[in-house]
Amino acid sequence: MNHEDRFVDIEIKLALQEDLVDTLNQTVYQQARKIDQLEAMVAKLAEHIRNLQEAGQNPINERPPHY
Repeated sequence: MNHEDRFVDIEIKLALQEDLVDTLNQTVYQQARKIDQLEAMVAKLAEHIRNLQEAGQNPINERPPHY
């Protein structure tokens, strides 16, 4: 295997690694956005429960409508 073939192999591996890093970066970005959305949703639900408790309603111990 001569030097040119080795350089070509190295360039191919580097290109594949760059593609993998870009893909992983995009995945991490999407997961971070989803985590932010879920955290906002949990915060809204917690606020809603606090508001219900302050109004005298306790949804945690409330019987479901089918009882």
